[in-house]
Amino acid sequence: MIPAQFDYESPRNLNEALDLLSSRDDAKLLAGGHSLLPAMKLRLAAPSLLIDLGRIAGLDTIRDAGDRIIVGALTTHTAVASSKLLHDASPLLAQAAHEIGDVQVRNRGTIGGSLAGAHPAADYPAAILALDADIVALSRKGERVIPAREFFSGMFTTSLRPDEIITEVRVPKTTGAATAYKKFHHPASGYAVVGVAVVVKVGGGSVQSVAIGITGVGEVAYRATFTENALRGKPTSEVAEAAKHAAEHIDAIGDSFASAEYRKHMAEVYTRRALQQAITGKSGK
Repeated sequence: MIPAQFDYESPRNLNEALDLLSSRDDAKLLAGGHSLLPAMKLRLAAPSLLIDLGRIAGLDTIRDAGDRIIVGALTTHTAVASSKLLHDASPLLAQAAHEIGDVQVRNRGTIGGSLAGAHPAADYPAAILALDADIVALSRKGERVIPAREFFSGMFTTSLRPDEIITEVRVPKTTGAATAYKKFHHPASGYAVVGVAVVVKVGGGSVQSVAIGITGVGEVAYRATFTENALRGKPTSEVAEAAKHAAEHIDAIGDSFASAEYRKHMAEVYTRRALQQAITGKSGK
């Protein structure tokens, strides 16, 4: 289909972008375009103004900021996946980016656009939840730092305000911990039927700390707190038992490809595999 008629602007800086965003109630921001443009073609979205952020300098960098890595909102998935800084200091985000879509999607899609779209089967949400990352949004009122746990509010919805633009993601360094991202790819779309991100620290054969983010199972990505609580302080031999709680009290979604019950089962399987891979360095089964 063909999108409804719209105006197009390409601001040169964030101030111009914020002015344009506040000029119309139905204005939309364009980053990589992999979520918004298909929605526009299907007439699921019909903004009267499209604001292309691609010309704004400085939003596509990855830099060291002490105990955190700063990832600009316009950084492509390919840049995230190949970042030596992330691989050395906080590899989980790069591990998740490597599993996104296909080459074309990774080369064009951006981390800010993906997070703002809040697709229930997107890969990044699981990683930023497990990392306890922060999303930084800018408006005319100033900068707002949104913790990952407060960012996703529902299917395709976030806590972003209509006048805000994501500028960066702040990712804690995970030195001393092991990470892994395991995903069951949808064969057509490349989205996560189930995607599990883990950050785990082991000492003396026991799990000292663990954080698990899961995407694709429910309407919104979530922390698997029941599994975390079941495993924290316990021997690593209890991974399989703890993974049984991965979708506990989650209202799972279902479709023609994977039922809700199947997704819950796969949440257990992929949580076990991700934990085993992080702990042993070998791909879990």
